[in-house]
Amino acid sequence: MRADQDAAGSLSPSSYRMGGARAWCMQHPVLSWSVLFSAVFLVAGVFIWRHAWYPVLDLAMTEFRVRDVGTSQTPLVGLPGRIGNFPDQGSHPGPLSFFALAIVYKLSGSSAHGLEYATILLSLAAVITALWLARRRGGPAMASAVAAALAVVLWRYGPLLVTQPWNPYLPLLPWFVVLLAAWSVLDRDPVGWLPFAFFGALCAQTHIPYVGLVGGVGLLMVSVTVVRTLRESGSHLKELRWLGGAALLFVVLWIPPLVDQISGQQNISMIINYFRTPPEAAVGFGNGLKVLLGHFDLIHWVQQGSYSNLVTAGTDASKGSALIGLIVLAGWMTSAIFAIRRRLNRVIPLHAVVGSAILLGAISLSRVFGALWYYLSLWMVSIVVLSVFAAVWSLYAVLVQAGVGGDGLVRWRSRGVLIVGFASLSVFTVACVGIDPPEATLSSPLGVIVNRLDRSLRTGVAGATRSDRFVVTWNDAHYIGSQGYGLVNELERRGWDVGVPDTWRIPVTRQRVIGDKAATKELRFASGGYLRDLLTSDQPGVTLLVKYDSRSRAEQATYKSDRRNLISSLQSRGEDEVAKQVDSSLFTASLAPSLTQREKNLVAGMLRLGQSSGVLMVPIGFKR
Repeated sequence: MRADQDAAGSLSPSSYRMGGARAWCMQHPVLSWSVLFSAVFLVAGVFIWRHAWYPVLDLAMTEFRVRDVGTSQTPLVGLPGRIGNFPDQGSHPGPLSFFALAIVYKLSGSSAHGLEYATILLSLAAVITALWLARRRGGPAMASAVAAALAVVLWRYGPLLVTQPWNPYLPLLPWFVVLLAAWSVLDRDPVGWLPFAFFGALCAQTHIPYVGLVGGVGLLMVSVTVVRTLRESGSHLKELRWLGGAALLFVVLWIPPLVDQISGQQNISMIINYFRTPPEAAVGFGNGLKVLLGHFDLIHWVQQGSYSNLVTAGTDASKGSALIGLIVLAGWMTSAIFAIRRRLNRVIPLHAVVGSAILLGAISLSRVFGALWYYLSLWMVSIVVLSVFAAVWSLYAVLVQAGVGGDGLVRWRSRGVLIVGFASLSVFTVACVGIDPPEATLSSPLGVIVNRLDRSLRTGVAGATRSDRFVVTWNDAHYIGSQGYGLVNELERRGWDVGVPDTWRIPVTRQRVIGDKAATKELRFASGGYLRDLLTSDQPGVTLLVKYDSRSRAEQATYKSDRRNLISSLQSRGEDEVAKQVDSSLFTASLAPSLTQREKNLVAGMLRLGQSSGVLMVPIGFKR
């Protein structure tokens, strides 16, 4: 047996000198680890179910589209994104994520939690596919080693990111599968083409940064396949069959966006035009490289833990040290050079995939327009984990070649895999116990408001009946209308005939537009100063239906003090326009690049505390 073959995961006979269940699990790692990951995700599902959830903003937009799957209004494109200008902005390329979530969502009674359960099953499908691909690469030991790597990925993301159906989060685990599928094809296993086609399409359609990443990895796979076919004699029929089948599947999965392009909406054209003439300057190679290297800072990983505990209103993509990241990256590069020089032919394809992904990642990050939000680089986690995986594998293979350790080295390898895998999954599972609903600070108050509003409408307040058509509008001083989208979604769930003005036709979907002439009543969600202005209006027909403030008296006092200090600080620096936004759109104010760190902290605290909000019945078209 060649040393690199043993390093690839073949277990020596001494590895089986244990009996009973442990030996069975070691010999059937895909099933064993799949059961373990399923149990971990089950824990996440149980604790998710314990908390009521009312989706807001993008998550409400997602539920609109998942609810529409299978109807005459089945979506053809993805979620609206920062593409073009509101109200005619473009969307992410395709609807595959909506299709993937729809079956479980509808079987669960089209509940909000159904979206999370569907996301959990999609994440689990990615995990099982990754284990299956790993088993094909190197037998039981390789499957266990990749399971440990996946466990580290889960620990780093945390439960909130891999159970939440937000489009930047949905591709995180599928991207890991894409990289393993590319490794398979480069390692002469054409079966990898099939999972690459599905999970690659899922990533690219769901969140636009993956278009370049998946496309670049796919180009590498095609190039290697073509060169191999031309240079090597013999039959390549099997490889071409798998490639042809995957190409057919890929084309089928892209039919909806193509139909949208041909039918007149032309979302693909909007995306192309956006990147040809971007509205903002790109962050540049230097900034992109700094973020990329920051993700390689493994010390920062250990100190900071899960992203689920780190995600805030801030835009920072990575706060890791670029210097430490550079050292880790250099370590991987050294291991890749050793693998090539030592002719470790089984690990070289993985190094090639990792290297191409790092290069593609650097290009992708450098081409981000505007703020480089944290979620735009989350895919780096899989790349970093696989780079460390390849480096450790290379070291192990070199030790095996040198005859160091013998059977003892194999036993230490197995123990190390189990320790890393179980430790990471244990931390992830503990984090599941404390999982909160997505955007809990907005979701929970919305739940109180919509439940009270539903009861009021059912009792006929302000003459409301089931035959009414409600146009819903909002004046949100807090969070750019996030709860307004959620209000429409929740009222629709409860069977009310609701829609929005044409202004919101893209985010809420065109079929949910209700013109003023078609509407019989208007519901207005308002918060902060807008709510106070409406309550003091002497306009006939303005009726308060529900009002709610989740803050305690102490928290209200803290908010007032922080607001006063923030406005005073901004005005003292001549930032009068930003100071005005504090009361008209606090979230917009939080994005101002001129904010000092103290001001950012004040805004973040105010966003967490929230503001008083409510719903009123107003005359149709009143003060929009």
